[in-house]
Amino acid sequence: MPERDVTVGQLLLTEYQTLKDEQKARIGFRDNLLYVTLTVVAAVIAAAAQAKQPSMLLALPPVCVVLGWTYLVNDQKISAIGAYVRDDLGPRLTRLAAGPDASAVFRWETEHRADARRRSRKAIQCAVDLTAFCVVPLAALVVFWAAGDSGGLLVAVSVLEGLAVVGLGVQVVSYAGFVTPE
Repeated sequence: MPERDVTVGQLLLTEYQTLKDEQKARIGFRDNLLYVTLTVVAAVIAAAAQAKQPSMLLALPPVCVVLGWTYLVNDQKISAIGAYVRDDLGPRLTRLAAGPDASAVFRWETEHRADARRRSRKAIQCAVDLTAFCVVPLAALVVFWAAGDSGGLLVAVSVLEGLAVVGLGVQVVSYAGFVTPE
């Protein structure tokens, strides 16, 4: 069996393709989580309204926190892949290419980030994420609390749920890049 020489460049390009495939899959999964969240919210609200049981709304916070956290983790991994390609993989391939067009290696990875409206899109996306995963379950808790016909255990559970939702909201804002880490 003849030996087959594999170059570093071929390995790096394979790594790039594998990362982009993972990024693409994560983007699809992440984006579908918003649709799943909207479906669950609509179903729980409809069931609670039909049964006239505000306590059923207590299902929304844990579901929204789990879906929101999963969304956030996938979004972070998508960004991490992009940063790795921009800051590590791309420069290594650029050094290997060392030709007149070497600066064009994976240029899209940096080019799309230079858009003048990127910051406003990120702010809007942050608002959408906060609405879907935090505002809606907090509103459900307010409705539950306003109904006022619940036992102490359900109220205690609802307070813990509220804290979890607020914690998720802090993470959503933090990951959006508006708050700089210490």
